[in-house]
Amino acid sequence: MPASVMNFSRLLSDTARRLPARPGLWQAEQSWTWRELDDETNAMAAAFRALDLVPGDRVFVISRNNRPMFVNMWACFRAGLVWVPANFRLTPPEMAWLMRHCRARALVYDPAFQPHADAIMAEMKDAPPVVLALGAPRAGEQGWDALTLAHKGVPADEVEVDYDHPLWFFYTSGTTGRPKASILTHGQMNFVVNNHLADLMPGTTEADVSLVVAPLSHGAGAHVLSQVARGAMSVLLPSERLDVEEAWRLVERHRISNMFTVPTIVKLLVEHPAVDRTDHRSLRFVIYAGAPMYRADQKLALQKLGPVLVQYFGLGEVTGNITVLPPHLHRPDDDAPDARIGTCGYPRTGMEIKIVDGENRRLAPGERGEICVRGLAVFAGYFENSEATAKALRGGWFHTGDLGYLDAEGFLYITGRASDMYISGGSNVYPRDAEEVLLTHPAVSEVAVLGVPDPKWGEAGVAVVVRQSGAAAGEAELIGFLEGKLAKYKWPRRVFFWDELPKSGYGKIPKHLIRQQLFARGELREGQGI
Repeated sequence: MPASVMNFSRLLSDTARRLPARPGLWQAEQSWTWRELDDETNAMAAAFRALDLVPGDRVFVISRNNRPMFVNMWACFRAGLVWVPANFRLTPPEMAWLMRHCRARALVYDPAFQPHADAIMAEMKDAPPVVLALGAPRAGEQGWDALTLAHKGVPADEVEVDYDHPLWFFYTSGTTGRPKASILTHGQMNFVVNNHLADLMPGTTEADVSLVVAPLSHGAGAHVLSQVARGAMSVLLPSERLDVEEAWRLVERHRISNMFTVPTIVKLLVEHPAVDRTDHRSLRFVIYAGAPMYRADQKLALQKLGPVLVQYFGLGEVTGNITVLPPHLHRPDDDAPDARIGTCGYPRTGMEIKIVDGENRRLAPGERGEICVRGLAVFAGYFENSEATAKALRGGWFHTGDLGYLDAEGFLYITGRASDMYISGGSNVYPRDAEEVLLTHPAVSEVAVLGVPDPKWGEAGVAVVVRQSGAAAGEAELIGFLEGKLAKYKWPRRVFFWDELPKSGYGKIPKHLIRQQLFARGELREGQGI
């Protein structure tokens, strides 16, 4: 028999025993103690059993950040069920596809998503799930509040689990096709939490407070797990919309010490006037991931917030555990002897990185190739997709699909997604090179560079730019700005100006959507090049 591991939900019950009266969660002028959260988790785990859900069953969740979503996560873990949170910004048909794909036995939804629930029930007529409404239940549905009240005080022992027992289906963003469900396990996540605490926010205790500014269905959910392990209260925004003014008000009011973000959110936070009006000296760790931060944005954040930035690189399949760049290596001065310009950091504790070429051969420092990683944070594979699993884990390493290189000291530099690189006139072009330079122009707020088909060059680069308010720089000025700063074969040949760039539900800028919009707007035409 394989050795068992701790049921991950013990992190919550241990904290509740140690700090029963201390608040663990806060939202919209309400707070809940660790004991209250643990008692509700027990009640819902017991309710799941009473609804005939058994270990390994999937529970699909559509919800904005709120207390029931938080509790539902821990109840699933405790009962040995698999938590399957959806990006709430998906459409009803997309939700229905995910529900069918993971064959969930239960659906939990909040009142704003009744159309999504209806689409799911229509899709699942042959295998209708148990439906739990976080608001008033409709015919045939169970009410969350009534269920928790009915099972209050019912014993809910943690299900015994082994290392590979599924805990969370973490859906990929699906930029190159249908989303895939990454299987995260109890053993893996026990390692991840220890790693987060050691490498991202060392010294975290119950005296810390964390602000949640992103959906719990993704990286912010993984971040919250570490707060629970140390008894640090999490503060949720009052709504799903990022109100920057309110975010800074909460930082000041609750003396927030850490938060998980993505670069686009950091940019919004430090460019807003409220950053200069509020006291944010309590911040110790502003953690960002999901995409590299451009140097110009990084400098502004360091200027406004001080030495609190922590960068990590990772994907859902490894729950973010590949690299870390801690605060002391974020330098505002490019000429500082220990400045690490452009790196996303060094390998996380217990994780190993290698760079490989197209033949899967390890490359030397400084040589660009695909970034691969191995260690205990690597997922168990994709749900019912053996082909994708074999491809992702070939040779015993997880292949990220990202391109980059390691320097002689082991620091990793990301040059882009393999799918972002384009070949122009026979030369490989990495869009990030041009993006970094263009962002240093005072008129540029955001930029995305991508390759598009071109009859002369095979592919050619175009830039889509969002200008700073009041700026009037044109195409010729921006292209001319690259002179002497970037080899000409890397220059975009056209510049388009938009009011905003499309963002994914997690704050990333998906280039496939930009490419689609360029053609939909008529700025580019099929077969005509640029």
